[in-house]
Amino acid sequence: MLPGLRLRQVRERLGLTYRDVERISYELAARRGRQEFVLHISRLADIENHDVVPSLHKLYSLAVAYHLRPLELLAWYDVPVNECFEDGVSFPSPQTHRMSPPTSMKVPLRFDPAFDPRRTDFLSRMVEKWGHFDGALTNSDGRYCYGFVGLDDRRMAPLLRPGSVVLVDTAVRELSEDFWTSEHDRPIYFVDVRSGYRCGWFQEKGSLLVMQPHTLSRCLQESWKRPDEAEIVGKVVGVVMRFNEPWQFRFAESQGAHGSSNKKAL
Repeated sequence: MLPGLRLRQVRERLGLTYRDVERISYELAARRGRQEFVLHISRLADIENHDVVPSLHKLYSLAVAYHLRPLELLAWYDVPVNECFEDGVSFPSPQTHRMSPPTSMKVPLRFDPAFDPRRTDFLSRMVEKWGHFDGALTNSDGRYCYGFVGLDDRRMAPLLRPGSVVLVDTAVRELSEDFWTSEHDRPIYFVDVRSGYRCGWFQEKGSLLVMQPHTLSRCLQESWKRPDEAEIVGKVVGVVMRFNEPWQFRFAESQGAHGSSNKKAL
């Protein structure tokens, strides 16, 4: 069904006329202080009868008037908002950055009775039913966020490869002195360095926050003054990393391995 026809059916079920919707949009525009929310009768008729696509503000006005979720209206116009995270991962960027979290995650709801979690197995064959968990790995207090390791960021390779997606616990904003015995146990942090982001091993030396790149990356140490030049976003508590992707073979060193204004002599 065309989205314009669906909108008309919703309006008629609510008992609203064109003039009612126009009045609501005027009041919304006055409340929000933006004329873009105004939806004139002629424009509403075009949206319903001629499949004219509403602008963002007018789509919001329709959602308010019809008591619908704006994301639901976007789906009517074939904008796959729920797949934005997956699509974004398909188009990686050169610089390390924060990224918006997925709105849902596919999770197993029921396993085959023969499934033994102690044994390595082919998971797809062991799941009888899949479902979606809305708001995956996020909660109301916004404790978790996601970071993307840029394609030009080889500071932690091969332990943390370019193109990796990391889950960051923003409740942990101080470096931990926990005992670790190998590089796989050493805490990794996601840090805002004002001019960008860094993801890796850090230590404090006086007032300096020092990043120690992985030895095999052949990148240089970097340091910043806290809190003016660097702020810990949180501790990395999860990672999704693919092997042998085309970008893994970009041998150009990251920009951080060259002359950066943030580098300090130690």
